[in-house]
Amino acid sequence: MKFTLENKTNILYGLFVGSLITANLIGLKVASFGIFEASVGILLFPILFLITDIIEEVYGKEKTKELVFVGMIALIVVLIVTVIAVLLPFAERSMVKEEYTTIFGTTIRIFIASITAFLIAQFHDIWAFNFWKQKTKGKYLWLRNNLSTIVSTFIDTTLFMFIAFYGITRTSFFDIANSKFTPEYVFMLIIPYWLVKVLFALFDTPFCYLGVRWLKGSKKHVKSKSN
Repeated sequence: MKFTLENKTNILYGLFVGSLITANLIGLKVASFGIFEASVGILLFPILFLITDIIEEVYGKEKTKELVFVGMIALIVVLIVTVIAVLLPFAERSMVKEEYTTIFGTTIRIFIASITAFLIAQFHDIWAFNFWKQKTKGKYLWLRNNLSTIVSTFIDTTLFMFIAFYGITRTSFFDIANSKFTPEYVFMLIIPYWLVKVLFALFDTPFCYLGVRWLKGSKKHVKSKSN
């Protein structure tokens, strides 16, 4: 199958939205990665900044803002449906009750945290990428890809971790006195989480070049046919 420019763009949009929603659904779990602890959502978030950088390099910042709004709308829809699902009364034959409310009730807070952090971090990323693109006169894609992502992921990680986890316990969404998620513990999650994101950003630079080349090839093909 030969992919057109529209096909390829839609694939990136789908991958972006799918990764965003999945990262929030699984993000409640804090896993041990050997030398650090972090939310398992870390496995997907580097993809988000990679895709926004690819889209912005090929299409510009307005198209990238459109992508961010698509992701935000998808998150809001999932949040609304999750809230409704939690609030609906259980049927007698339901096999899970407290567990369901505990998990998905907490997921609501994670979605709120994600929407807030996502919007602020992504719009910073768009602004920073465009700023460095102008400063470098369109050269050094690797530089603007990494500079914009490094700062944006710190903003995203800090906002998300504090809104999603600060003061949380197994029985309450916000119970500072009995929660292990104190400011010190949250920062212990933030720093390694962010450093790993930075490492991912450095390693995904070749994929950014490949993604841009993949899209631009179709764009050139469309222009040549129109001429």
